[in-house]
Amino acid sequence: MEEQGPVTNRRRQTQDRLLDAAYEVLARDGLDGASVEAICEAAGFTRGAFYSNFETKTELFLALISREHASRLDALRAAVLALQESPLEPQGALEGELSAEQVTDLVERVLGNQPSERDWFLISMQFELLALRQPEVAPRFLEYERQLVRELAAVLDDVAAALGQRFVIDTREATALLMAGYSASAKQALLLGAPDHAVAVRELIGEWLPGIVSRLVEPAGGR
Repeated sequence: MEEQGPVTNRRRQTQDRLLDAAYEVLARDGLDGASVEAICEAAGFTRGAFYSNFETKTELFLALISREHASRLDALRAAVLALQESPLEPQGALEGELSAEQVTDLVERVLGNQPSERDWFLISMQFELLALRQPEVAPRFLEYERQLVRELAAVLDDVAAALGQRFVIDTREATALLMAGYSASAKQALLLGAPDHAVAVRELIGEWLPGIVSRLVEPAGGR
């Protein structure tokens, strides 16, 4: 039993290196174009190391999705905590309401320190495509989306509370709407060939989010 700890740690380190390599290769080559050999080469391992940790490339891909989702959610929660500790400054709105400037500031503060989203967006889109092509993956994708909405809705409730606001519709419905807008902005930034994808996404979001937010939230004390 005493030897299992180090073995488990080495196994985890091997898996992490394979996942790191897969992130790079999948973003560059896509799921279909990313071979096990290319992933192993990028990680500095043999195929034997790969198959002793993951049965298939799809299993590795799903493990990567799970890891990256958790990492980004943690980063969002940290940003919300910082927002709670240092609220937005009032900027030209009616008392209790959010101004467009505050919404823009909010986007910068919440998304500005997030990990690079270009590659992650490409990878997450491949998850949806995989689910469309392979019916056995579809339930995993649908559950992932439901979980994502639940978790982001909780984060958005915390954001609203930190701003003295509340949603006027079910938070999960608002979350799904905002997710669709974010995805459209991320896709547009890619298609435009923006040199800095993250900055372009925030700028595109800033074009539509203030108008949406004004219809989704109200002061927590009511109007």
